Amino acid sequence: MGEAVPIEDNHQIITVQSSSNKETPGVTGCNSDGSGQCINLRELESWLPITESRKGNTMSAMFHLLCSAIGFQALSLPVAFTALGWAWGIICMSIAFMWQLYTIWLLVNLHEPVPGTRYSRFLRLSIAAFGQKLGKLLAIYPVMYLSGGSCILLIITGGGTMEQLFKIMCGEGTRCESKSLTGTEWFLMFTCIALIIAQLPNLNSIAKVSLTGAISAIGYCSMIWALSISKGRLNAVSYTIQNEAKTGMPGFGDILNAIGIIVLAFRGHNLILEIQGTLPSSSSHPSRKSMWKGVMVSYTIIAMCLFPLAIVGFWAYGNKIPANGGILAAFSQFRRHDTSKFVMGLIHLWLIISCLSSYQIYAMPAFDNLEFIYATIKNRPCPGWVRAGLRLFFGGLTFFMAVAIPFLGSLAPLMGAMAAPLTFAYPCFMWISIKRPRADGAMWSLNLALGCCGIVLSILFVVAAIWNLADKGLKANFFRP
Repeated sequence: MGEAVPIEDNHQIITVQSSSNKETPGVTGCNSDGSGQCINLRELESWLPITESRKGNTMSAMFHLLCSAIGFQALSLPVAFTALGWAWGIICMSIAFMWQLYTIWLLVNLHEPVPGTRYSRFLRLSIAAFGQKLGKLLAIYPVMYLSGGSCILLIITGGGTMEQLFKIMCGEGTRCESKSLTGTEWFLMFTCIALIIAQLPNLNSIAKVSLTGAISAIGYCSMIWALSISKGRLNAVSYTIQNEAKTGMPGFGDILNAIGIIVLAFRGHNLILEIQGTLPSSSSHPSRKSMWKGVMVSYTIIAMCLFPLAIVGFWAYGNKIPANGGILAAFSQFRRHDTSKFVMGLIHLWLIISCLSSYQIYAMPAFDNLEFIYATIKNRPCPGWVRAGLRLFFGGLTFFMAVAIPFLGSLAPLMGAMAAPLTFAYPCFMWISIKRPRADGAMWSLNLALGCCGIVLSILFVVAAIWNLADKGLKANFFRP
């Protein structure tokens, strides 16, 4: 929400009347029931979990950024190289990395466009940039999918990885299989652990959880590519581009799907403003300075994880990389026999911890929205039991969706393509709308070009994802995880 905040000793309190809502898009100060009851916006911000504590620092921002940006999607990066080849794979990955880093810079500077006004939520910045109706229309789906949808995927991935860890530790055989839980029970176990951790009150309070998730994510990524190097390439490995023999739409669709895999691997833009919202800000030291330091350090580490993972994965396994599971599936398939049970179990355990930690930060915008609805209706902060109940409700809903549509991962390229403008296009148009650079100037031209390219690419990714689903089909195993 776009909130007025105090700058040093100038304590500014704003109460917005309903008649001024149109003049201040994205700010809701009064109940819409005609009661005339208004809410002090600074006080409201202090009630909500994203902005309840602004005592974060550069280190805590780094932890959140690393935890949210390195995810299981990165394991599929070598799959993209099978369609693009060495040169184009590295080029596309480098372009995507620099592009999304630039749009992060835009968001960091748009968080506090003028001293005293902070936008700590992506949806509120979208409303401020594009207006009430268009802002909600453009941002509400990406924000909802990247929060709730990501949590569902994390339950599916984390629960499935728990099952794989059990099989690794237990060993193969009918006796081990008979003791295993069902897919639904593994999902439930993951969700219960995640919801216990989710009782931490606000975004700043989960900094240590994000640190644990960041260490785990760096750990499993580094272990996989380091072990792949130490064990060498597979025999008769091939680097031939798989779609060279294809012409027309099939070949073009494979290329677009490969680029889409790279695009989806760079995640977390929907949390940039929220993470920055945990940092203190003053006229002498605005939050963008601390945030950008955190971004630069964390994204250097992210590049050191993702690029080796993609390049080494393709080098070690070539076209034998499975489309589902990526480099982890390849490592488990081809290197399990000469890798100790402890090492295999540690990789899977780190992935589980990473998923549990990521669930907390991706669920936080949903927790914030639920508490925002309660606070605006009741004009008071959520009591502890209400906060716990809302989070249990969200966790139960994501668990139900994970059990109902366990094939959501197959739809992720389509749904992720529809959310791609949030990363590659919307920040560019927001900069033009809010900062109003000189028309035909360098910043105006650059952002307009990148924003338009981002929209076009998103449309192409959607078409390619639909074509891929139509061509290969979809195994829709409803309620059978």
